[in-house]
Amino acid sequence: MQEQSKYAVGIDIGTTTVRCVVGHIDPTTGTPTIVGVGQAGNSGMRKGSVVNLNGPAHAIDQALGEAERMSGYEVNEASISINGAHIVSTKADGMIAVGMADHEITNDDLARIEEVATTGKVPANREILEVVPFSYTLDGQGGIKDPIGMNGIRLEISANVVSAMGPYVGNLEKASEMATVATNTVVPSVMAAAKAVLTESQIESGVAVVDMGGATTGVAVFEEGDLQYVGVIPVGGANITNDLAIGLKTDPAIAELVKVAHASALVRKESEGVSVKHEKEILSFNTQDIDEIVEARLEEIFEAVQHELKKAGRAGQLPSGIVLTGGAARMKGIAEYAKEQLGLAVRVGKPAGFGGVADHIDEPQFAAAVGLMLIDAEDATRPARGAKHPGQNTKQLAKNAGGILRGIFGKFKA
Repeated sequence: MQEQSKYAVGIDIGTTTVRCVVGHIDPTTGTPTIVGVGQAGNSGMRKGSVVNLNGPAHAIDQALGEAERMSGYEVNEASISINGAHIVSTKADGMIAVGMADHEITNDDLARIEEVATTGKVPANREILEVVPFSYTLDGQGGIKDPIGMNGIRLEISANVVSAMGPYVGNLEKASEMATVATNTVVPSVMAAAKAVLTESQIESGVAVVDMGGATTGVAVFEEGDLQYVGVIPVGGANITNDLAIGLKTDPAIAELVKVAHASALVRKESEGVSVKHEKEILSFNTQDIDEIVEARLEEIFEAVQHELKKAGRAGQLPSGIVLTGGAARMKGIAEYAKEQLGLAVRVGKPAGFGGVADHIDEPQFAAAVGLMLIDAEDATRPARGAKHPGQNTKQLAKNAGGILRGIFGKFKA
């Protein structure tokens, strides 16, 4: 990758759409400026998982081609997203002896304790995407956020381990390789979106990101500066489109036009006729019919979101509320509807933390792609980037990377 320290690339590989963002990193400030954006319709994936490699490989190639033409930069590696209900977070803890009383805690000690904490807690067929330390305890002193440089003998950790099914991660990376793009980092879409839309104060006080994609809805809960929980629901905006196609007795392509132009999360008081144009034909529908169909599916989605918040122990208890991202978050009235269903403050997130202007880049559907680019920008100075080596296991990778996502959520712009 030419001048790889100067460019950052994020590729959000969604079930229905692939989006790519290329940023040029300012050598003095480190702030990325967006210089290329591309998107392409995706096929060959189901609910976030690859079922046919050619589909996402072609979509990645198309989206990249568009971004490359805009930026004049050839992309050879990037940070990519992963999605699907197979992504889970697991609580873990561990303890190690680090040496004599005058021993200073190093990154090697942190890598070792993370390995101890995750051994036996995560099945062999799962790949660890990140170990998020809640706190460390050093010689009985608890509540330590960063023990680097401190002296001690016994180090303990309490952490949140985010993992995904190993074969699913491998298939995504394979699709990326088929588009001649090496993978730097694999990040759950909802965590990438959080990077682009949250502030440090929100993460400290308590907030959840709900990433409403085409076939999945991701939920990530943050509190006290840390990621507390991640879950993915296998339902998304495409389900609303399919419901409209069935309920309105029309083609899915027309149902998508109806959803984008006329769907509302809030039921309208008065019914009226609306129309869409498709292939020189004007088709008319009734808003009452649209509202009934949309409401039924949204109710299912937000009941599932509430269930995830309950699993995280944070239902109704997030001072900074909910931030919605993803393509389905563009629906009219979605924030008001979510506020009623979840009993929390809700807003639609807009990506931030970058320079430059591009069409639609500040809209919620680009949050994950922008977040991936921001993560790639922070990762650009990390030594030993690049692809995995055959036979290298997950824990070795986490150790070598020093925690790929470490510090991502500690560097937000307030």
